[in-house]
Amino acid sequence: MPNIHSSISFGLVNIPILMNPIIKNNDTSFNQLHKVCLNRINYIKYCPHCKKEVKEKDIIKGYAYARDDYLTFSKDELDKLKPEKNNEIEIVSFVNIKEIDAIYFEKSYLLKPEKKSKAYILFCEALRKCQKVALARTVLGSKFYYCILRFSKYGIIMTTLFFKEEVILPDEEVDLKVNEKELNLALRLIEEESGKFEPDKYQDEYQNNIKNAISLKLDGEEIKSVKRRTKRQVNDLMEALEKSLKKKK
Repeated sequence: MPNIHSSISFGLVNIPILMNPIIKNNDTSFNQLHKVCLNRINYIKYCPHCKKEVKEKDIIKGYAYARDDYLTFSKDELDKLKPEKNNEIEIVSFVNIKEIDAIYFEKSYLLKPEKKSKAYILFCEALRKCQKVALARTVLGSKFYYCILRFSKYGIIMTTLFFKEEVILPDEEVDLKVNEKELNLALRLIEEESGKFEPDKYQDEYQNNIKNAISLKLDGEEIKSVKRRTKRQVNDLMEALEKSLKKKK
């Protein structure tokens, strides 16, 4: 859904923007075919009680409050419950991004001004200077979200957040009692393995293999198995750390 018209509400300032997703699905798309005739499979909505195909207009939504017992909702009833959709990203607070665990991040969008905007530039510079992110609320489609707006060199990035009840975490925290010598070896290994994050270097090996296989099959060639890397398992932790360091050197 490119070029979603919206606006950032910052106090009494309103900044019209265009919202575009910056994440795309890179997976190779396959269709399901009947093995016998290679025709595509259709999905039919079928009622086993009435033993017939059901049209979209005859389908309603039901909430199962007990086994085989449903509360039914019509489209009109559900529409009454939808949050107000006013195409606005309403800022409610400014927070330190370090306070937000990355597990709450869902999907990101680039927010650009609809036209040259002094207010947009000012907002970018204010976010950059204060080194905080704006916590906001908005509606996308029919779903209500909280989100964060942060400054980047490309403009303002909006990232929608999962709600707390959507994130499953254990009650207990990790016990961090460790052997000091093993910890020092682990820290040395981390130092040896440290580098810069360079996204161009990281390729989706599985999708690349599929694309190569498609080319081979189009040329009538046979697909060969991908070479698997083998690793020797060392069960003793101290020995494994020491050998890992020697291998790096």
